[in-house]
Amino acid sequence: MDIPVKRELKDYAEPVTATALEEGKVYFSVQYADEGLLIPIIETWIFVGKNLRPGITEDCLYFQDVESYLQGVRYETATEDNSSFQVACDGNIKHIFEFGKATEELLKCEIRRQKSKT
Repeated sequence: MDIPVKRELKDYAEPVTATALEEGKVYFSVQYADEGLLIPIIETWIFVGKNLRPGITEDCLYFQDVESYLQGVRYETATEDNSSFQVACDGNIKHIFEFGKATEELLKCEIRRQKSKT
């Protein structure tokens, strides 16, 4: 498998869409601790489903921490002590990426960091 040496980075982020999410698939949350977008916060999540909580009327997407998911914990058996979840209602997942797009976000961050040194 050849790995491309050059990449064209877009000026905008390309998060995953709600319709493209697949249950049991790994996704990455890329957010920033600062306004200059120089300090990334990256977390790994597993998409576990949509509208898992009864009684909630808005569409909500559920992501589980990778550690508890790999240990076999599932939403139905989860407790506050053995897992954590990220819930995005109304499809607000502009910070959730597939691996390749998350990598591109980090490359753009590296470019911003290099420019900020000058």
